[in-house]
Formats: sequence, structure tokens, C-alpha cells
Amino acid sequence: MKQRIEDVGEFLKENGIKPSYQRIKIYEYLVKYYNHPTVDMIYRELVPKIPTLSKTTVYNTLNLFIEKKITAIIVIDENETRYDAGTSVHGHFQCNECARIDDIDIDLSKIEIPIPEHYEVSEQHFYFKGKCSNCN
Repeated sequence: MKQRIEDVGEFLKENGIKPSYQRIKIYEYLVKYYNHPTVDMIYRELVPKIPTLSKTTVYNTLNLFIEKKITAIIVIDENETRYDAGTSVHGHFQCNECARIDDIDIDLSKIEIPIPEHYEVSEQHFYFKGKCSNCN
């Protein structure tokens, strides 16, 4: 879910990430716009402000954020990878019309999911598709 971070550089340091200018700006984008962006969306927004930015840097930075568990990867549509600064357990709803992705609160205490004995869950994903309120 959406989070507020006063000092992104300090937040990155606390999570074991060297806070370069490009990393700070990429994470600020994730937190500020919270639009579950693709690499292309982030790149197009930031390259006018950071002319030396490359798509490879965006990919590598996002992969580092995922490794450090400060960003989650969202793959609702097989052909598109998106990123989420909200790392708490929650669901996503993707509109079939406008492709917008919104967060959905999930109360796991009300859901009974039988996981076989001796299995260890490392990720949870809850995805829904349909029409958003704007397109309906």
C-alpha cells in the first residue's frame, strides 16, 4: 500500500542500498506517483530530468529494490511487468479498459488457504481484473 518516506536517501541506506542520485529519483517516482509503473513509464518520466539515465539502469535499480524487498514486482498481464513500492500483503485490480492498476486491501485473517504440510510460502499474489469505477 502507499507509503510516505520523508528522506528517500536515508531509507535506501537503512535497507542496504547506496543512495545514488538515480536510485533516489527512481524510488521517489515509485512512492510519489504510485501508478504501478513499467520500466518504460519510469524511464520516460525521469530521462528529461536525468539525461544520462538508461533503461538498463532503471531495470538494474528495480531489481536491486526487489532483492532488498523495498519494491514488489507485479505480473498481472503476461506481457507486462510492473513495480510496486507497497510491499505489504495486498491485492491488485487491473482494469480491462484503461489498464490502470489499483490496490485492494486483503484481510488474510478472513481467508482460509490450505497450504500443504511442509510447504513454505515465499510470495503471495492476489490479482483481479474487470472494469474500474471510471470505465464502468
